[in-house]
Amino acid sequence: QVQLDESGGGSAQAGGSLRLSCVVSGSRSSIYTMAWFRQAPGKEREGVASITGFGYTTYADSVKGRFAISRDNAKNSLFYLQMNSLKPEDTAMYYCAYGPFVGNPPRLNPPAYSHWGQGTQVTVSS
Repeated sequence: QVQLDESGGGSAQAGGSLRLSCVVSGSRSSIYTMAWFRQAPGKEREGVASITGFGYTTYADSVKGRFAISRDNAKNSLFYLQMNSLKPEDTAMYYCAYGPFVGNPPRLNPPAYSHWGQGTQVTVSS
């Protein structure tokens, strides 16, 4: 059973930075897709960024040039989301997700992912 644990959320001023981490544990394939999603109150869950085991990435238009998804190559179980130039509209609960590799570029639709973390809150004030 795959388990995911996020950390690193918190509060930041607009223009600031935060880095989220996701630790993946349990039995899993070396061929995978990892992603970060977010959900604000009253809104649907949306994909933010994704990465495959081959290093291909996809970003939502709203975060391109500001956010970066990465992995610790020495530990194929640790993933990050570096968030720079934060905006108040980035405020949401952020979730990491794991799923099978289905091709490149990786997808940002929730049904493509089979395992989810509990989420970490990010709040950006103006």
